[in-house]
Amino acid sequence: MNALQNLPVSFLWPQLLWALLLLPVLVLLYWWLMRRRRQASLRFASLSIVREAMGKGPGWRRHVPPVLLLLAFAAMLLASARPMASIVLPSTQQTIILAMDVSGSMRATDVLPNRLVASQNAAKAFLAELPRHVKVGIVAFAGSAQVVQPVTLSREDLVAAIDKFQMQRATAIGSAIVVSLSEIFPGQGIDLASMTYGRHNDPFAPQGKAIDQPQTEKKPFEPVPPGSYGSAAIILLTDGQRTTGVDTEEATRLAAERGVRIYTVGVGTVDGEVIGFEGWSMRVRLDEETLKTVARDTRGEYFHAGTADNLKQVYETLSTRLTVEKKETEVSGLLALVAALLVLLSAGLSLFWFNRVL
Repeated sequence: MNALQNLPVSFLWPQLLWALLLLPVLVLLYWWLMRRRRQASLRFASLSIVREAMGKGPGWRRHVPPVLLLLAFAAMLLASARPMASIVLPSTQQTIILAMDVSGSMRATDVLPNRLVASQNAAKAFLAELPRHVKVGIVAFAGSAQVVQPVTLSREDLVAAIDKFQMQRATAIGSAIVVSLSEIFPGQGIDLASMTYGRHNDPFAPQGKAIDQPQTEKKPFEPVPPGSYGSAAIILLTDGQRTTGVDTEEATRLAAERGVRIYTVGVGTVDGEVIGFEGWSMRVRLDEETLKTVARDTRGEYFHAGTADNLKQVYETLSTRLTVEKKETEVSGLLALVAALLVLLSAGLSLFWFNRVL
C-alpha cells in the first residue's frame, strides 16, 4: 500500500483495493467455462455435425460482453475504495486587495522605465485578465496607507486609481496590510491609529472601545487557521523595507489569525540602486526576507520581479492562482457511473448479437 502514496489518486479506504485480486480469479473462471463449453461441443459424433449445430461461430464478439462486464466490476471495486483526485476547479476567491508601494524608492530605474510605472502597467494588465466577477480594491502606501479605490467590479475605476498614484516618502508595509484587512472585513471597525500609536486597543474592536473596557455586546474574536479564509486575498507589492507605521510582523499576525493569504511581490534588485531626490540620495534595497516571512506565515507565496517582464509574469501566475485551484475531490461517484454504463453496454451488445444477456 505504500506505493499508492506516489500515485496522483489517493483512497480513503485503500484496504478495499485488495478486492481487485478477484479480477484474475474471474478471468480464470471465464477461461474455464469457455474450455468446458468447447469440450462439451466436441462430444458430437463428428466435426461436420458440430459445424451444422453451431453454424458460423461468433468469433471475437463472444468475448466482448464478458470483458465489458469485467471492467465494470473493476470500476465498482475501485469506487468502493473511495478514490480522491486533485481536480482543477474555479476558485471561491471573490475579493482581491492590491496593496501597492508608492514610496520614493519606486522611482529607481533598475526595473524599466522605473519601478512605479512598471508596477502600474503590470497591475492594469492583471486586472484585464481577471474574471469580471472578482472584486478588487486598491490600497496605496508610503509613509501611510490609504484606500485609493474601495472594492469594486469596475475595472475602469481601478485603472483610473492606479494612474493617479503619487510618490511619497517612507514605507509603511504593516499599515498597508492592516488597511487591506479593513477593506476585507469592513464591519469590524478596524482602528489603525491604535496600532500605530499604542497597542492597548484591539484594532478590530469598534472605534473608541478598548480591550479593558466592558464590551458585553462584542463577540470575542476567535483565530482561524492561516490561509483558511477562501473569499479574499491580499497582493502586497513593494520594493523596500518598512521605515514607519504598524510593525510588519504584528500586521502579518492579524492577517494569519483571520485566515487571509498574502501574496508578496518584491520589485527591484536585492543589491538595490542609489537614487537622489531634492538634494538627498540613498540606496534602496529589496527586503526579500521580510516579504518571504509575510507570505509564509499567511500561507501565501512570494514572487521576485527583477524586471518589467518578470513583473508581468508574476501577475499572470497570480491570476491563475487566484481564479482556479486544485481540490482533493472524491470521484467514486464517477467510477460508479462508468461501471453502470459498462454494464448497460455489455447487456446491449449481448442482446444485439446473441439475443440473450450474456
